[in-house]
Amino acid sequence: MPAAATALSPSTLAAEIDRAAAALTPQLIAWRRDIHQHPELGNRETRTAALVAAHLRSLGLDEVRTGVAHTGVVGLLKGARPGPVVALRADMDALPVAEQVDLPFASKVRTEYNGENVGVMHACGHDTHTAILMTVASVLAGLRQRLAGSVKFIFQPAEEGPPEGERGGAELMIEQGALKNPEVDAIFGLHVTSMLGSEVIGVRGGPLMASADGFKIRVRGRQTHGAAPWRGVDPIVTASQVVLGLQTIVSRQLDITHEPAVVTVGAIKGGVRDNIVPDEVQMIGTIRAFDEAMRSQIHERVRETAEGIAGSARADCEVCIRRGYDVTVNDAQLTALMRPTLERVAGGAGRLPPMPKVTGSEDFSCFQQVVPGMFFFLGVTPADKDAHTAEPNHSPRFYVDESALPLGVRALAHLACDYLEAPEAARRLE
Repeated sequence: MPAAATALSPSTLAAEIDRAAAALTPQLIAWRRDIHQHPELGNRETRTAALVAAHLRSLGLDEVRTGVAHTGVVGLLKGARPGPVVALRADMDALPVAEQVDLPFASKVRTEYNGENVGVMHACGHDTHTAILMTVASVLAGLRQRLAGSVKFIFQPAEEGPPEGERGGAELMIEQGALKNPEVDAIFGLHVTSMLGSEVIGVRGGPLMASADGFKIRVRGRQTHGAAPWRGVDPIVTASQVVLGLQTIVSRQLDITHEPAVVTVGAIKGGVRDNIVPDEVQMIGTIRAFDEAMRSQIHERVRETAEGIAGSARADCEVCIRRGYDVTVNDAQLTALMRPTLERVAGGAGRLPPMPKVTGSEDFSCFQQVVPGMFFFLGVTPADKDAHTAEPNHSPRFYVDESALPLGVRALAHLACDYLEAPEAARRLE
């Protein structure tokens, strides 16, 4: 990529974007609060999708598709001037979490999830993502006569995963043509986070967020009286050794100077009473990695470790590893090209500090495997709280400083317009 490509000039719409974003802030906050008060789980975002679709149609977009990947919405805005196609993505789903934040618009919603009655909350901030992108659509639709190219607005369901037995999320949206007709040249997305102070932006080129794979290990022994364990095979002791053995994969078997990794056992279950050695113990956990080769290596080591330890104890072992989201990898050249935009919008390099890798995962990675993409974080921890100790995303006490949200609108709108007006040579990513 040409050296000059990392020094883009602001688009001709920069001032208008900022004025429109400021004027629309009350509507942005109203949308966010409405969506927050009415959260919906993955593949069930019917109210949210209807709100989004009605808004996009009211803007006179050239096309508004609904029902994409169950409840997804895709809107297309064609500018009056020719140019490339850029996509902006927001996720819409909430989590099965009962809210514990004292807000006048706190969620009181309860629903059925995997056979249980649960509370529902936007504990990951997807309500803010949806409201931000709705506002961006308003900003850019008002400037369409000067827009050099087209913008796709992708409102995605089920980022947190679809219900058991269903498909959904980014992968299904791609299969159903979200990035086609017209073909997308680049895609941008954001995520609010408690890890950064309010109105601070975080981005990095290359691996940003980890892959996320799940595993289930079943250790089968032979039931016996707890007073005579030698007459059976104890799966509890064996499973305990497996848990400890799994911890040596990262600490002793991987070159973590290359990339970090995580192997965590999140639940273990076996037995019914104190004086019975059971037949079986089950455990489930997660694997996080930032490199595909290391990811495959961890899968092999989990199997070898569990089966080897079980075999030494004369127990049987069944290991099932389920591949989840891939590594979220920001296109290095695209990130270099657009980083000055984020720095300018954030208000200087001090508001765009170096961003560490994040061991959480995102199915935005699916879009990045099809077209060049850049994903970034928007800090929402209030100034009177420490971002290192603030309640994290997915907590029932996750709190969003709404004063940060207009920066999210400005960031996505400026990224879209700066990219659309960038010289062709700068946009040519190899």
